[in-house]
Amino acid sequence: MPRKLVAGNWKMHGSLADNATLLAGVVSGVQDLDCEVAVCVPFPYLSQVQQALSGTLIRLGAQNLSEHAKGAYTGEVSAAMLKDFACAYVIVGHSERRSLYGETDAQVAAKFVAAQGAGITPILCLGESLQERESGVTEAVVARQLDAVLAVAGIAAFAKAVIAYEPVWAIGTGLTATPEQAQAVHAFIRGRLAQHDSAMAANVVIQYGGSMKPSNAAELLSQPDIDGGLIGGAALVAEDFLAICRAV
Repeated sequence: MPRKLVAGNWKMHGSLADNATLLAGVVSGVQDLDCEVAVCVPFPYLSQVQQALSGTLIRLGAQNLSEHAKGAYTGEVSAAMLKDFACAYVIVGHSERRSLYGETDAQVAAKFVAAQGAGITPILCLGESLQERESGVTEAVVARQLDAVLAVAGIAAFAKAVIAYEPVWAIGTGLTATPEQAQAVHAFIRGRLAQHDSAMAANVVIQYGGSMKPSNAAELLSQPDIDGGLIGGAALVAEDFLAICRAV
């Protein structure tokens, strides 16, 4: 059975004062939870959050990284830099990076490899737009995104990776995939991996990342192939985030 992981994605939110309050609330509530918990924070706050999480059960993550190890890439952040802050996780291929900043499947695959090269576990995001879902090509889109990484990294790399299925149409829109819709895609992803290595596929953590919140977490997490959540808005409210963790 895969382990359970709930990761908060703060996106471009936070301040030093707000972060301190949020983290204090989350840290106080994770002691008896039966799942792994992580927070993925904006680059400027890595040092603050690293210090705040020291000695706790919560793991630190980043929201993006460069596929390049070093060089003339102004504004970029390398995997080695993230490792200096003891990042355990980094999100790669988030739908906002793909849609707003034009990240390609090949670039996402390169970032996946760069993260693992530094000993950081990538959280690989896969998902379709509303138009793609309505056109009936959800599985084709998800397969293309996943296969791009498999072609570069190989199936063995998924022993040290997390997958997050995030239907783009259900992020920040107020829409949420039904548990059955989410389960169907999670099962498809696991099945796609199983074509390469069934034992590996059985143990890969596949999170749901489409507007999971306290009111729907239990029903989503009850599905057999949903192993946790990549949480956006609800991660910014300590009690909401903890409620989702408790649902696991």
